[in-house]
Order: sequence, then C-alpha cells, then structure tokens
Amino acid sequence: MLLSLRKLADRLIGLAANIGAFGLLVEVGVILVDVVGRAFGSPLFGSQDMITMFMVILVFGGMAMCDRNGGHIAVDLLEPRFPPAMNRVIDILSALLGAVVFAFIVWAVLESAKLSVMLNLSTNLLLLPKAWFQWALAGFALLTAAGMLLRAVELALSGRDIRDRADVLA
Repeated sequence: MLLSLRKLADRLIGLAANIGAFGLLVEVGVILVDVVGRAFGSPLFGSQDMITMFMVILVFGGMAMCDRNGGHIAVDLLEPRFPPAMNRVIDILSALLGAVVFAFIVWAVLESAKLSVMLNLSTNLLLLPKAWFQWALAGFALLTAAGMLLRAVELALSGRDIRDRADVLA
C-alpha cells in the first residue's frame, strides 16, 4: 500500500516538476523576446505580467521535487552528536512541520483566490485572471504538503528516508 502510494506521489511530483520546467522555459523565452525587443525599441507587451505569473509555476512546480530530493536547506550542526533515533524523530517532526506550513499556504492562497474571483482581479496588462495562478499555486503547495506528510509516515513506519534513495523518481 505504502509503496504504491509512493509511486503515485513520485509520478505526481515528477509531473509538477515538468510543469515547473515548462514555466522556466516560458520565463526564459519571454525575457529573451522582451530584452531583444527593448533593444529595437519594441518591448514585449505584457512581459511583466507573464514573468510574474509564470514565476509562480516555476517556483511552486518544483517545490515538491525539491523536498523529494532533499534540496531544502538543512542545518545539521548537531546531527552528528545526536543518536540515530533522535535524528529520525527530528526528521519526522520537520517533515510534519513542513506539511503544516504548506497546508497553511494552500489555505491562505485559496482564500486569496476567492477574493480574486469575487473582485474579478486580473493582471495589469494582459488581464489574465489571477485566480488561475492562485489555484495552480495551491495545487502545487498541496502536493508538496502531501509529499512531506508521506515522507513523515514513511520515516515513522519504516525508518527509511526516501531522500536517501539512489533511484529518486526512477
């Protein structure tokens, strides 16, 4: 059960990372076209809107993968001095705390999206609905929270940290 849940989570995390990578490609393309356009006196209309909104996809699309690969900042000054059992408890608690933080991000962004829909908020120039990007951010943050929660459960039940595996997203 836990293994099939991990496979599903890894596939969703991979999909989110690929969507984030697409956001990066769009970001680079927009900046390139805008910079070249500025050199010729004709900047890309709405580039600031696109850059701002695709930055959401770029950052939060890769957040779950960052956690999955152990890419978040960790200060391990005292880790060598603690017994393995205590380090495991700290890892479980930090994964649970991360899941709670991302759950609060989901809640706050969904509340903000409700306001965006109610007030019909959009970007300045292209008039892209802000709620679309807020929903995307909430989805990516929810996936990150679920991944962190799953990592905490795996650590608690098996004692094995998924971030230590060599076959990450195989």
